This record gives sequence, structure tokens and C-alpha cells, in this order.
Amino acid sequence: MAAYLRSMSYAVHPAEATDPPERVGRLVEQVRAGGVFVLTGAGLSTDSGIPDYRGRDGVRRVMPMQYAEFAGSSAARRRYWARSFVGWQRFREAAPNDGHRSVARLQQLGVVEELVTQNVDGLHQRAGSPDVVELHGSLGEVVCLTCGDRSARPHVQERLAEANPGFTDHVRGAARDGSQVSSQIRPDGDIVLADEVVETFRAPTCLVCGVDTLKPDVVFFGESVPRERVQRCLDAVDASRSVLVLGSSLAVMSGYRFVRRAAARGIPVAIVTRGATRGDGEATLHLDAPLAPTLSALVDALR
Repeated sequence: MAAYLRSMSYAVHPAEATDPPERVGRLVEQVRAGGVFVLTGAGLSTDSGIPDYRGRDGVRRVMPMQYAEFAGSSAARRRYWARSFVGWQRFREAAPNDGHRSVARLQQLGVVEELVTQNVDGLHQRAGSPDVVELHGSLGEVVCLTCGDRSARPHVQERLAEANPGFTDHVRGAARDGSQVSSQIRPDGDIVLADEVVETFRAPTCLVCGVDTLKPDVVFFGESVPRERVQRCLDAVDASRSVLVLGSSLAVMSGYRFVRRAAARGIPVAIVTRGATRGDGEATLHLDAPLAPTLSALVDALR
């Protein structure tokens, strides 16, 4: 760990007078005490090739589809599924990185009381983490908004491929022709396609009720996290010795509320991420540092 500290430079948080090695030491001691509530965000998956919504300046780089738009229009659902159909193929190629594996090791060491992620990529589970609370749901599941039937995303993907033969080739052709097609995967698993590319796409329908209201089982922007899920997390915060935020700007209330809850109860909050966060005022410790090497060093120090 000492070698790692010598190789890294940390941005100094204005509220902290301690130098970087001492702040990392404080992080080690906080986690070593156990009972840690861990909250992870998109920054933990960027090393896996999945970009986050915001840069280090906190400005949103992409605008995801809003829930009201998705629920209110068949055209919007067709546009989403066309983009997601192509994006899913690339999204599934993403693999857990050292940050995900380090979080799993922290669980194995017995210091983590609850692991909550704002991500929908399933990479924590693939890295070996058990009992992950997926705050915003999972792209691996699909739910019908009309009848509530649930299905696995791979099965829906197969149906989409059968209903839209040659669509991926059509997208590649549009990209070669200079149409508005982005090859970069977005945090919610889709890509950017121009409207003229998706106008012939056939969106999936529910196998039970036949309506075209299938939706990935994730919390869209403008949609609320299920109340019972929120309450489980709040109870876990109350029972924790400390909170550790990894790779989240805390820009949305769904995650920020747990930092506020901890601060209100005098529970220490450590944040490890790149750039400033909405929770800096409540944090007792903030490391502006790369996640994967920082977490690897943390695990090494705890062994």
C-alpha cells in the first residue's frame, strides 16, 4: 500500500487538512471497524467500458429517456428498444474490473454490512458479490407495465432478433452512411440511433397480455425507487457503523438520501470517487482518487 500511495496523487478536499496518506489511513481504519454500508455508482463501472452519466465536473453528458415519455408513447418505447437491442449486445460484453472484485473481497473479509448499487449492469454479482441490493433495478430483467409479467432479458433479446432480422446490419450501414449512430454504449445499456434508423423496428410485446408495454426492470429518470427497497437501505444505514460511497456523484436523491441519513445520525461517511459530489458537505472523509487501485490497496491493508 505504501508503494501505491507514493505513485498516486490525490486532489485535496477543501474540508480536510490531512494529507493523502493520512486520509487513506483513516479510510482503512473506518472500514476495518466493520459494519460498513457500501453505496456504489457508475464510476465503479467505467473501467469496464460502461461510461457514467456525468464527468468530473458533475455535468450530465447524456440525457436518458424519462419514465413519462417511455410509458406514454409506443413510438418512444420502439425508439428505446431499438437502441437497447443494439446496445445490449455490447453491454453484455462488459466484464467486472478490479474495483468490483475488491468490493467482493471486502464482503469476504466480513467488513461490509450491506452492499447497495445504483448501477444496473450486474457486474457486482459477476465479480462474486452476494446479496447485492440493486437500488435502480437490473437490465437483466423485463417487466410488463400492463399485467406485471416478468421475463429474462436474454429471452426478450432473442425475440427481438427474430422480429427484426438484419437490423444490426442496417445500423452498421447507417453508420457507414454518416447517419446519427453512436457506437458508444451508454450507462443504461443503449446507444444513440437516429429516428430514421429505428422507424421500422418492431418493439416487443408481452407474451401474456399482448401489449407493447414491456420495460426493462430498472428505475428510469422521473420514476421512483420502490418504497420497500428504499426502506431496507435506510434501515441498513441506521444499523451501520459507517457509510462508504464508491464512484457516485450523489447527484440524484435516490443515493444521496442515504448519505444525508447517515450524517443526521452522526454516522461517518467516506466518499471515494473522481471529482466533487453532492454529499461533500456531509462527508467526514473524501478521496478524489481512481477507484480500482484505491480499493485494491484498501483490501491489501485489511488483510
